[in-house]
Amino acid sequence: MIRRYAAEEGKLLPVGGDAVGGRRVVWYDLFQPTPEEEALLESRLGVNVPTREEMEEIEVSSRLYYDDGAVFMTATLPARTDADRPEMSPVTFVVARDTLLTVRYHAPQAFHNFPILAEKISMGCESAESVLVALLEVIIDRLADILERAGRDIDRISHGIFRSDDQKPKSRDFQHVLEDIGLKGDLISNVRDSLATLVRIFGFFAQYTLERKIERDVRTRLKTLTRDAGSLTDHAEFLSQKTTFLLDATLGMINIEQNATIKIFSVAAVVFLPPTLIASVYGMNYEHMPELDWVFGYPFALGLMVASAILPYLYFKRRDWL
Repeated sequence: MIRRYAAEEGKLLPVGGDAVGGRRVVWYDLFQPTPEEEALLESRLGVNVPTREEMEEIEVSSRLYYDDGAVFMTATLPARTDADRPEMSPVTFVVARDTLLTVRYHAPQAFHNFPILAEKISMGCESAESVLVALLEVIIDRLADILERAGRDIDRISHGIFRSDDQKPKSRDFQHVLEDIGLKGDLISNVRDSLATLVRIFGFFAQYTLERKIERDVRTRLKTLTRDAGSLTDHAEFLSQKTTFLLDATLGMINIEQNATIKIFSVAAVVFLPPTLIASVYGMNYEHMPELDWVFGYPFALGLMVASAILPYLYFKRRDWL
């Protein structure tokens, strides 16, 4: 699918053809392209549209490069982040012949939000470079929203682990807590990976704007994007450390529960050991046992067993071992 957008007074307008009413297309958004669509844009822009396999290469030289006067930049962006199981896939940005081309095989939310926003308000979309910078700003804003939501969820998980209300620890479902922590950790890790690829793009594109002497406003916005990405990376690192702490804390709570359970069995064993010993003594088949002929022998044995059970319990209670 090819989506076309033309620039008008700093805004982007979706168009059906390559030129409508004298407006030239400045952005081609290529989503899950067919071979025919790739061939069409290759002939129109004079560039080789990268394949999905080429976009997934991890080498920097395969993600940031020049080719026939066009600049190619590939970043890894998350999609479907609302479900905490993001789909991570590369997106390639190509600037050629004063036209921006984006190639993607998944649907990051920024590619839905940006055209709607750019159609309503002026975002300085006059050239391919300014459109790309505006799109990158929306992508950074989206990553910031993801981290903000993850931070709120982590605070909620933290409150659930360390709450001091009347709920007993054993009634907490720590398995679900561990699953939530794992999902948040994966989400934050994916955002950090995405930010790392974007930071490389910012530096590479900044060098491109200097060489091509692109307008100063674009370079200024790129510097702001770089600082914002750095701040988000620091925040993601903080959230990652917090998830690690919550994971350790949850495992500690599980150990406390297990220790409490084992403690109950240990106390029960100690409490019932003296009565068991007494019962074992009187269960022996000795011929001469004075208590056998005693009228109060049976109640005496029962009382002795009860007393031998109660006294250790009271002792443990006094020492706050229970």
